[in-house]
Amino acid sequence: MRLLSIGVMCISMLMLAMASAARPSHDELKKQVADIERAFAATMKARDHAAFTSFLADEAIFFSGPTPLRGREAVANAWRKYYDGERAPFSWEPEQVEVVDSGTLAYSGGPVYDPSGKVVGRYNSIWRLEAPGRWKIVFDRGEAPPCQCGKNE
Repeated sequence: MRLLSIGVMCISMLMLAMASAARPSHDELKKQVADIERAFAATMKARDHAAFTSFLADEAIFFSGPTPLRGREAVANAWRKYYDGERAPFSWEPEQVEVVDSGTLAYSGGPVYDPSGKVVGRYNSIWRLEAPGRWKIVFDRGEAPPCQCGKNE
């Protein structure tokens, strides 16, 4: 009986060691999120609405206008207009990425550019890890840049 207990304990310790070794580091998770955000943004440049939709969580909420868009289908339908035409109306890139200690939620934010490259706003997104290495966007909010009132440019 004692030998069985020792065997079970050894197997448990081995499984725990394997589980912790398999989990990406915090820096690796931040890189994953930055890379997925860049891939998400690349859908706009590529004019690929189907690819854009593939990054959306089923219960995604986008703050685009006075009423939040709720759900993948509503977001995809509302954003379809941005994918019409040959030229992207805007672009974005991650400037800051943070991941919670559990490694299951992440924030990404950065500038939004008009077609000429001028900063016209900022975006803030929350991503959720739905499977190993598979992040989906659950919240997104774009904002106008801070007022430069009274400043000479």
